[in-house]
Amino acid sequence: MKSLAFFNNKGGVGKTTLLCNMAAVFSEVFNKKVCVVDCDPQCNASQYLLSENQFEQIIETKEGTIAEFFFELRAGRASSGKVTAVRSEGFNVDLVPGHPALAMVEDFLAREWLSTEVERGLQTTFALAKLNEEFLSDYDFVFYDVGPSLGSINRVVLMACDYFVSPMTIDIFSLKAFGNIVEWFNGNAASLNHILTNPQLSDEPIIEFARKRASGAAFVGYVTQQYKQKSEKGVKRPVQSYEKIRGQIEQEVLKYGKKLPASEQDYEIGSIPNLFSLVPMSQSVRRPIFELTSQDGVVGSHFARVKEARKVLVDVAKVLRDRIDD
Repeated sequence: MKSLAFFNNKGGVGKTTLLCNMAAVFSEVFNKKVCVVDCDPQCNASQYLLSENQFEQIIETKEGTIAEFFFELRAGRASSGKVTAVRSEGFNVDLVPGHPALAMVEDFLAREWLSTEVERGLQTTFALAKLNEEFLSDYDFVFYDVGPSLGSINRVVLMACDYFVSPMTIDIFSLKAFGNIVEWFNGNAASLNHILTNPQLSDEPIIEFARKRASGAAFVGYVTQQYKQKSEKGVKRPVQSYEKIRGQIEQEVLKYGKKLPASEQDYEIGSIPNLFSLVPMSQSVRRPIFELTSQDGVVGSHFARVKEARKVLVDVAKVLRDRIDD
């Protein structure tokens, strides 16, 4: 099983849309067994992947959600069996649903990170890594959705995952946000290394487990999105202002990417153009963008865009698969 987080310090970059459609490509095109874990308190992935009735029921009960998993952990109870993967029929993947209450465990996770009771703190910090091994190991791929925060929830996720990918829009904030990620990531790694090199640590199994996972998720690259291309006689041509920022993003990622563990040298995975109305249409009917039909509201020129979207999404997924699948 390979685990991958979709993460950026900037919101509104199309992260959840990319994740859910990548999950669908991996499942339906590559024939892989995929689970999505929704660790964003906004629960956008859960809303996208599930029917309205499914989502409302989960919000009402909280049962089986990733929030309940952490609530049980906070209460000191064994929690590895407290998540329930539900089926997304539209995307042909499983989902460990999110819940807005997940935001309530942020302070708890932060306290555990700084806890003087080292073993307990590590048990909490690596709880999702244990979940991957004990509950999600039957999947080929597990995709984690997270919010744009540089907080303790995302730290736990990135300690659990094998890899992370950064969806980006071509703008100045994305240019600067990546540097924030690197500084935050390296600060966490330094703090953890300081804890784990203490010669007075016990020989508890969690200590050895933490040492094996201490490097955290490896950066595998970035995907640029919402890039509006111009056409001239049917041939796509670049937009000068976008290309300038895009070049700066490449330089910034090259500059900082070397400071992250096990990084690729060629960081750009692909670029997804603005898909316009296909995105809200896909979200409304809870189906992958590349599988939209006339029954979903596709008309006229939309059919060509769906076909183009399929090619682009599959091409991006192939590069991503090659980077994370041994």
